[in-house]
Amino acid sequence: MADYVIRKLEEIPDVLGDYPGEMRMATPEMGNEQVAFTHRRMPPDTGGKGSYGHHHKTQEEIYFVVSGTLTFKLGDDLVEAGPGTIIRIPPHVVRSVHNETGEDAELVMVSVKVDDPRGEVHLTDGFWPG
Repeated sequence: MADYVIRKLEEIPDVLGDYPGEMRMATPEMGNEQVAFTHRRMPPDTGGKGSYGHHHKTQEEIYFVVSGTLTFKLGDDLVEAGPGTIIRIPPHVVRSVHNETGEDAELVMVSVKVDDPRGEVHLTDGFWPG
């Protein structure tokens, strides 16, 4: 038996349900022991604007914009990021991302794997007014 795992993105379940776009959290499906890996496809006008932001207790996150253009709210700053942009966000920075364009965008999020992802996250209601 091989010591590696190979999956196609479409084999990873989409956790968004009825929310537009896709979010595929590969970590459990791949059996990752150290690294959390998530792919997100964001249709136009989706994301955190008009909603909450979040930060973490201990996890830094690396966001990689694969395609399209996304707007990030990082603390009080708004940052527009196009394809090939990499953003490192330390745990304490409240963040959210939104697709304000007319095209789909793709984003990859990478962090250290934690045993209790929900316990790691702190939500900030009203972080990015619509």
